[in-house]
Amino acid sequence: MWNIKRLVLAISVACLLAGPALAQSWPNRPVRLIIPYPPGGQTDIVSRWLADRLTPVLGQPVVPENRAGAQGSVGLQAAKNAPPDGYTFVYTNVSNISINPHIQANLPYDGLKDFVTVTQLGLSVLAMVVPTSLNVKSLPEFIDYANRNPGKVSFASFGNGSSSHVYGEMLKIAARLDMTHVAYKGAAPAVQDIIAGHATMGIHDLASVAAGLAGNRLVALAVTGPRRWPLLPNLPTFAEQGFPLDIAGWNGIQAPAGTPRAVVERMSTEINRIIQTTEGREQILKFGLLVTGTTPDEFADIIRRDTPRWGEVIRRAGVKGD
Repeated sequence: MWNIKRLVLAISVACLLAGPALAQSWPNRPVRLIIPYPPGGQTDIVSRWLADRLTPVLGQPVVPENRAGAQGSVGLQAAKNAPPDGYTFVYTNVSNISINPHIQANLPYDGLKDFVTVTQLGLSVLAMVVPTSLNVKSLPEFIDYANRNPGKVSFASFGNGSSSHVYGEMLKIAARLDMTHVAYKGAAPAVQDIIAGHATMGIHDLASVAAGLAGNRLVALAVTGPRRWPLLPNLPTFAEQGFPLDIAGWNGIQAPAGTPRAVVERMSTEINRIIQTTEGREQILKFGLLVTGTTPDEFADIIRRDTPRWGEVIRRAGVKGD
């Protein structure tokens, strides 16, 4: 019995010593970062920016890989099925982790059980935009326009069941609007159709609408979340205008369950060093995220807190998946 106890103790000590050694020797080959959306949207833009900055820090290429489909489910399933060896990570957001469980039957993954959390990158704010050609300058003007054109107003989301879709349905109910939802495969094509006037409005991440706003092809009427966006201080929130679209989204990094803790903690540390710099905060803000940065455990707690909250919002809004 004594020999068994000594063996268990020796194994435990060896594991404790192996953690730091593993973190220092990892990585020794390229690291894959799965992006569960098509190119051009916020997740793609931020992922590639982050990969470029992680590569010199880790000493190995961090390779972005777009695996789009089913509101992130295709990419998440690919990450779930990857070997948990520290060489696959996945960029996640509130849509595919906390919203999908409430709208997709037979979801092929569990946001916490099948993944380990690395870090929350930041809070995501979405802006409601309309084409400049609509000649609408404020949310009250849009509501008036919609009421004068029942059945002729559409809102373009970046996917059925996405946060973009959920926010649109919330506004539709709160303002009692007759609007038709049109789901797109990503933010980029949705925003292009809004600019072209094929869709009346959309609620999208700031990275996706920034060029349209700067080029005076889009007009922003409101932002989601509990407070105004620092780069658009004159743009009121929905809540300020009487519509409670104040629950905030988020973006983060996860890895397949079973990924060594030492690797997870090192990746979390390196990402936080990058995003917490002045340059990192400013750039992430331009992408439409307010930098938070968390430990792995803090990010897991956020997911556990937010998933039931989104479930209640989805139930009230009557959002249905594919």
